[in-house]
Amino acid sequence: MPDPLGPLFDALESINGELTGFAARLARLEDGGAGRGASKQGASGEDGSSDTKRVRGAPVAWHQVTEEERAELWGEFTAWVIRMADTYELTTEQLPHACWWEHGAVVAELTALWTGWESTYGNEEDAAAGPYLWHDSWARGIERIGRMWLGECTNGYHQNKSRTVWGTDPAYRKKIIEAGPPGASNGGPAEPKAA
Repeated sequence: MPDPLGPLFDALESINGELTGFAARLARLEDGGAGRGASKQGASGEDGSSDTKRVRGAPVAWHQVTEEERAELWGEFTAWVIRMADTYELTTEQLPHACWWEHGAVVAELTALWTGWESTYGNEEDAAAGPYLWHDSWARGIERIGRMWLGECTNGYHQNKSRTVWGTDPAYRKKIIEAGPPGASNGGPAEPKAA
């Protein structure tokens, strides 16, 4: 009688082999990144100076990018967005042609998709699932942009969202900090009593 658990053990052995391979690849990538002279954005060199050479696929936080880096990175990013909009035939409802760059959340979403794309397609050792997973992220990200981040912009008409800007009122932040988290002893809602 054949062992009913044999296929399960074979599958587990295969998964273990893949995980071991991924761990080895990760170790090579971590060790190899420093050896090729590339460093992550904002990393300091041995002499204490900042090495601004960005590794392709490294995250980009636009508010932390230096002025010198911004022009180059923004040009690369913009070219990528335009190429992707044409490749994937995006409509103005998905990504408004006239004003996408004026929406911070849209830029953040697209930046994450861009760095994910660089990581997926810029790594010749990437597993075959990388492009598929990136496309899944792309579809969800573009859907989120059209549904959540654009406000009332459509067909080339830019309209700022009707909203209160949170970060411009220091008294607001102070009020929240003084109130403390729920259940705090400084007047916040009381903890529920055990029955």
